[in-house]
Amino acid sequence: KENFDSIPDLEFNPIRGKIVHAFFDKRNLRQESDGLADEINFEDFLTIMSYFRPIEMNMDEEQLDRFRKEKLKFLFHMYDSDHDGKITLQEYRNVVEELLSGNPHLEKESARSIADGAMMEAASICVGQMGPDQVYEGITFEDFLKMWQGIDIETKMHVRFLNMETIAHCY
Repeated sequence: KENFDSIPDLEFNPIRGKIVHAFFDKRNLRQESDGLADEINFEDFLTIMSYFRPIEMNMDEEQLDRFRKEKLKFLFHMYDSDHDGKITLQEYRNVVEELLSGNPHLEKESARSIADGAMMEAASICVGQMGPDQVYEGITFEDFLKMWQGIDIETKMHVRFLNMETIAHCY
């Protein structure tokens, strides 16, 4: 994990800790066990990077759906920090506070209000009208899929790599 400390682009990322954690989360490494790996090898690194590959033009609908779900599962794991299969209000508050921590004009209470409002919206999307004594326990992966429906995660969550032809033109 300490090797990630030397990556300059991660240094100022507000969710740096969550990103590094994701590289060692055994759920993302497609292992059957839960928890964190102490270290990763090159194959593990490539497994994590595969979540960020762009879509291929020849993918059929079934492949695109599987591809989308893999990306969303990776994101879900970043939010579900206690590995219990749901994103609780407190977990979501932590993520929003981390994301907004770089804004000096936004107080912690404002970030909390944003998270609370988003969780209420999630509950209305996933459960519908709730009774006064009903409590929304948290966002399950099925709920997460509903919330991301219609959002183009396939093209937004990817890393572009330069090809050799582009590099050759730089000389």
